[in-house]
Amino acid sequence: MTPRVGVLALQGDTREHLAALREAGAEAATVRRPAELSSVDALVIPGGESTAMSHLLREFDLLEPLRARLADGMPAYGSCAGMILLATDIADAGVAGREALPLRGIDMTVRRNAFGRQVDSFEEDIEFDGLEGSVHAVFIRAPWVERVGPGVEVLARAAGHPVAVRQGQMLATAFHPEVTGDHRVHRLFVESL
Repeated sequence: MTPRVGVLALQGDTREHLAALREAGAEAATVRRPAELSSVDALVIPGGESTAMSHLLREFDLLEPLRARLADGMPAYGSCAGMILLATDIADAGVAGREALPLRGIDMTVRRNAFGRQVDSFEEDIEFDGLEGSVHAVFIRAPWVERVGPGVEVLARAAGHPVAVRQGQMLATAFHPEVTGDHRVHRLFVESL
């Protein structure tokens, strides 16, 4: 059966993730409402701005339904801001009332904008466990992982820090594979469903 994978379509690279998921063999759909969240087997949380996405999750009444689906075992993949939101802890969540809100999907602590500001964005080829050959990684105001729990597997590193992790059917990358045309990370996620 073809998995139905939603892409959280509140902000970020929605169109690019939808295309990558379809190329990887999934049926892809946008998710903006609780009913749409209920209709998917898995979810991709794209990059964007984690505090703005947290605000929009509250505004669209998706925060608690999404936390509940993740707690019940719904598979998810988060890139960049999606990695931040999938964390159990965010090292620098922001100002109270406008902070990034952890969804508690992967047992890790993530630091937002860890590699620096927008002008510090960069691209690098990195080794990624489970994929043959290197992955061209695009880091845009990217986070890194500062702590992983015992059930979390580190799949890739940059500058000595974890930038791709997996815990069960949860996957997260600090970089944006959806913008490179290389859909192997999406395929890895879809094949795990």
